[in-house]
Amino acid sequence: MGSAKYTELGAFLRSRRARIRPADVGLPTGPRRRVPGLRRDEVAQLAGASVDYYNELERGAGSQPSEQMIAALARALRLTADERDYLYRLADRPVPAQGGAASHVHPGMLDLLDRMKSTPAQVITDLHITLVQNPLAVALLGDQSGFRGPRASFVYRWFTDPDARKLYPEADHEGHSRAFVADLRAAAARRDAKDAEAGSLIAALLDLSSEFTALWADHDVAFRRDDRKRIDHPVLGLIEVNCLNLFSEDGRQRLLWFTPAVGTDSADLLDLLAVVGTQDLVEPTR
Repeated sequence: MGSAKYTELGAFLRSRRARIRPADVGLPTGPRRRVPGLRRDEVAQLAGASVDYYNELERGAGSQPSEQMIAALARALRLTADERDYLYRLADRPVPAQGGAASHVHPGMLDLLDRMKSTPAQVITDLHITLVQNPLAVALLGDQSGFRGPRASFVYRWFTDPDARKLYPEADHEGHSRAFVADLRAAAARRDAKDAEAGSLIAALLDLSSEFTALWADHDVAFRRDDRKRIDHPVLGLIEVNCLNLFSEDGRQRLLWFTPAVGTDSADLLDLLAVVGTQDLVEPTR
């Protein structure tokens, strides 16, 4: 990566940081702010980077950022799709196809996610790839940010990795399997018939999972919109929640949030999530 692009990358990051108010990204304003937008340490915090590393990027002296870091910076700075693509090109990284783990999250969805501080919430793709989670979602479901390749899709992990099912009671597994397959068929149909991402996911599951193959042959079609789920949390025990969905206009992304099921003690258990945090969590699931 040339020095000119390093310099332009730093200048672009500074310009985007200056236009964002702390309240826009869920941060307190504070009485003594010397900059109009976010501070460098705040951007680093939002992107999951060290302050020193982010400072180097803005100075144009840092190493070439990874694709995962670029995606995190784009979300932290609320970049538009065009701005995000520009950032990838400045970093000499290929612009990722829409739908993968580095997909651009619409700023409006991020704004809603930031305002959901008292309930677990996350944004996923139509192929069940988690793009971003709030802290309570991590506490409830585990951190889902580290998966790459086919394993980025929770549907893939559900049918290929027994550990992916640990947070659901075994009695509920069959129902979830059917719902995932019906949802995947609906999502694939909504995409272009030649969509390689959905096609490769389905082909892999047909090859690897006899359970998936049998359910796929039933031709059930139904988007998962509103579910009532039981989650067997490793610390808090059984939590019964309503899982609600807000779909993007093109259906490629969904904002999920979890509320306590009426008539259960789940409200009190969800209140404890902030205290429990992410300690002792097993394989992430949803």
